[in-house]
Amino acid sequence: MTKLLAKTALLLLLAATWCVPAAAQGDGPYHFGFKKSKNGAPASIDEEGFKDVLAKHGAIFRMDGAQKTLYLTFDNGYENGYTAAILDVLKQKRVPAVFFVTGHYIEDQPELLKRMVQEGHLIGNHSWSHPDMTQVSDEKIANELERVKTQVASITGQTEMRYLRPPRGIFSDRTLAVSKSLGYTNVFWSVAYVDWDTKKQYGAKYAYDKVVSQLHPGAVILLHSVSKDNAEAMGSIIDYAREQGYEFKRLDQA
Repeated sequence: MTKLLAKTALLLLLAATWCVPAAAQGDGPYHFGFKKSKNGAPASIDEEGFKDVLAKHGAIFRMDGAQKTLYLTFDNGYENGYTAAILDVLKQKRVPAVFFVTGHYIEDQPELLKRMVQEGHLIGNHSWSHPDMTQVSDEKIANELERVKTQVASITGQTEMRYLRPPRGIFSDRTLAVSKSLGYTNVFWSVAYVDWDTKKQYGAKYAYDKVVSQLHPGAVILLHSVSKDNAEAMGSIIDYAREQGYEFKRLDQA
């Protein structure tokens, strides 16, 4: 009877485990999302199921909001002809940024990488082949990140790489833990809009409105450099932010 009860208890335990979502078992996947800022209030992840996971591993989605500071970041998976124009504006306005790059971008655009570093920007890691990190092994994650870091250092002389943006915004407790053990801080975002679709560009005014309506102290702004709208709106976005009393800093200047 005792053995029967023990067997029944084990089967119930296994059944309960099978019914628990993968995220609750510690390996996600989570897809990053957030509640957008309105009227300058902080963006929020309070309603998301991963808030504690991000905090556990020191991941960033927005910075300290005590000061009116903004942190500009770009994802560079491939070049669409607008990064140089964006760099021109950042140089003219004296605004620093972090550019998260992939292996394809590294191999395709070494001169732009050099320019980023020469003009005071940081290059961050966006993985070599842009995989869903939750679907690959710890060893594969390490290899993906090391290839980016090594190649960027070889091309630009930037030997340190502290910041990682998980491809597609997909992550898990495991992927955050592995990348943290390799010295990375995972960086998400608290200002963003659908700007990556090059077939859906609606003009500089559209990009401007989408970004400035979400600004809040400590915001980490995610933009994609493939967007023509972003390139054309960049100067106006910076000017408006400064008129509202905001200052732009790099992530490592927080």
